[in-house]
Amino acid sequence: MKLTFYTLLLVSLLLTSSFLQFSNADAVCDSKCKVRCAKAGYKDRCLKYCGICCQKCEYCVPSGTYGNKDECPCYRDMKTSNGKPKCP
Repeated sequence: MKLTFYTLLLVSLLLTSSFLQFSNADAVCDSKCKVRCAKAGYKDRCLKYCGICCQKCEYCVPSGTYGNKDECPCYRDMKTSNGKPKCP
């Protein structure tokens, strides 16, 4: 009985900690992408692709609303299947 209790407790702690890490990562990318997409014509699309790029590039998003992509080479070099820049 005690073993089952401690096993369930351990599993619940692991699940809780992993959930907190994901929500914190989303908050980091959300705040950086809101700044990046502040002047975008299609904000929803900008926020979507910026968030994808932010997570793949270990939370690196260039400063400002346009340009400065040299600050984050991963963000700069990510391309679509057509060879166009993926990240706004």
